[in-house]
Amino acid sequence: MKLQRHYLISDSLDDLETFEKQLESSGITTPQIHVLSLHDTEIAHHDHINYVQSFLKKDVVHSTELGAFVGLCVAILSLVVADTMGWTNTAAGWTPFIFLAIILLGFCTWEGGLIGMERPNHNFARFSEALKNDRHILFIDLEPSQETILKRFVLLHPQVELAGTGSATPNWLIVLENRIPRFFKHTFP
Repeated sequence: MKLQRHYLISDSLDDLETFEKQLESSGITTPQIHVLSLHDTEIAHHDHINYVQSFLKKDVVHSTELGAFVGLCVAILSLVVADTMGWTNTAAGWTPFIFLAIILLGFCTWEGGLIGMERPNHNFARFSEALKNDRHILFIDLEPSQETILKRFVLLHPQVELAGTGSATPNWLIVLENRIPRFFKHTFP
């Protein structure tokens, strides 16, 4: 089932904490709800807020994927050039060029990850102004059947503004996040 991410903006972490509790009491699970803020110390005082980890605030995953794609293109190009130039017809054959292609792929992937550590997550770039203005972003990954729950609670919180939609975390990952704590709770009481 395809989920859709809904973004909301608020000035109050207290209100977002209440909002999150209400959503959870209506059947939306904690891994579906996250709060993005630049005020990590303030969020630490709100025990019930599921905040975005600092690692996910950066664009590491997306940039690593882009680096891997560039690395794959460069690796293929190096193999094509080696074959076209006839360099593979020597006694060494394909071996050094295959190793070169692997090294190029690894280097580009690694470099993409390093670049991503310096950039904000591309999914949150449109909220950079709101975050700089001391606002907080609540985003919720919802199944189509859960969207009426969100609409009901948005009406109860006039300080919370709808800020658009986007692509969500894959459903299988949210299911996994829900099952892992239950597994440990039942296996290691």
